[in-house]
Amino acid sequence: MNNVLSLLVQPYFFYTILRLATPLIFAAMAALVSTKSGLSNIIIDGTMLMSAVVGTIASALTNSLFWGAIAGMATGLLMSYGLAFFHLRFKAPANLTGVAINLFTSNFSVFVCYEFSGDKGSTMQLHSLSFPTVDIPIIKDIPFIGQVLSGHNIITYMALLSIVLVYILIYKTRLGLRIRTVGENPNAASSVGIVPQRMQTIAILISGILASWGGMFLSMGYATNWTRNMTSARGFIGVAANAVGGGNPLWVTLTTFIFAISSAMNVILQALMIPTEFTSMVPFVFSLSLVVLTSFFKRLRKEKQRKNHIALVEAEMAQKQA
Repeated sequence: MNNVLSLLVQPYFFYTILRLATPLIFAAMAALVSTKSGLSNIIIDGTMLMSAVVGTIASALTNSLFWGAIAGMATGLLMSYGLAFFHLRFKAPANLTGVAINLFTSNFSVFVCYEFSGDKGSTMQLHSLSFPTVDIPIIKDIPFIGQVLSGHNIITYMALLSIVLVYILIYKTRLGLRIRTVGENPNAASSVGIVPQRMQTIAILISGILASWGGMFLSMGYATNWTRNMTSARGFIGVAANAVGGGNPLWVTLTTFIFAISSAMNVILQALMIPTEFTSMVPFVFSLSLVVLTSFFKRLRKEKQRKNHIALVEAEMAQKQA
């Protein structure tokens, strides 16, 4: 127990939390933007996986991080547009379409990897590029704080910035107002000239770009190559974080870091020689438990509100009868 506590207060533990939170933040922000428009994007995990492999291969073929990033984002846009196209144009159920796309990408990513690298498991044979780490001036020299906040991959800082940008987009811009209006009441949006399908398509495309960066971090930041199924359901954890946070950027961010802490605990438990078969379950069991508890408390709150409403109605009726 003392060994665990000593590891939990080390700068490396908090550094690990930020590193593990990076793809989850992108996934959660992607889920937040799409749900604000009334459309659930459950292909975030598949988008991350495809963007990771395409970005890695493109950076290797062009020897350019810029074109690797462009290819990764283009992949995110294409996949998101596919979901919007089938769901909004052909009225296919979003959940079923999302499941089909996720299953497709799980195998198609392996096919793409094999075609360009000759390996079905990873792109280690390719000389792909990775995004650089950044040492923050002044902060890097501060004891403990510098070890926690400085020296991260540049995409980690982009993830933290994305939280602010998504908040500004949703709550401080005309586009964000239209997206929220469509999500809350599409009929009211249509009555003032807003086209709900257009706003939902824009939201899902923005969601795809955010998810693509989460994927590229895994293959071009967290690691230096793509490996099969490397997302490890991080996209779904991001969706869960948005659900638990109720679509509020602040609460979604806090929930995301809670999930990241559970993942960091997985690393600590492995360092203590606890079997990986057990430690690998920790983030997912924690995620499921938190989602169930949140749903339970929401139901209790709604039930309380219903009872209060009934009590008020009965009190008004009693006053009228008196």
